[in-house]
Amino acid sequence: MPAAVPLGFAFNRTRQAYLATQLSVAGTHWSRWRGLMGAAAENFPAGKGLWIVPCHGVHTLAMRFPIDVVYLDDDRVVVYARPNLKPWRLAPVRLEARSVLELPGNTLQSTGTAVGDRIEIELGKTPGEAGSA
Repeated sequence: MPAAVPLGFAFNRTRQAYLATQLSVAGTHWSRWRGLMGAAAENFPAGKGLWIVPCHGVHTLAMRFPIDVVYLDDDRVVVYARPNLKPWRLAPVRLEARSVLELPGNTLQSTGTAVGDRIEIELGKTPGEAGSA
């Protein structure tokens, strides 16, 4: 996974479930383009996540494992969710999206995350520091 910082977390406020407890941010042109390309699946286990800001769509070119993707609007409400996006694919562009969470496969299913859910993202804090759960 790229050395994207700072770390934080993503919490599905609607479902009361953590999507990522070790969330990195891709906020530069290069880090957004690179995303998870070349990363190994064992370096992106459950609990990890990459928040791409700003972003209207993603690709899985040069990736070696499927991921779940969550598109968020300005209010961090899920506007599109795609489970199990396989390597070497292009996800759709959603103009209403302002950012995208890339998560390990099965995160959407295990948390029940769906369109309309409100996602809380905190940077520079651990889940315990924020008192979200």
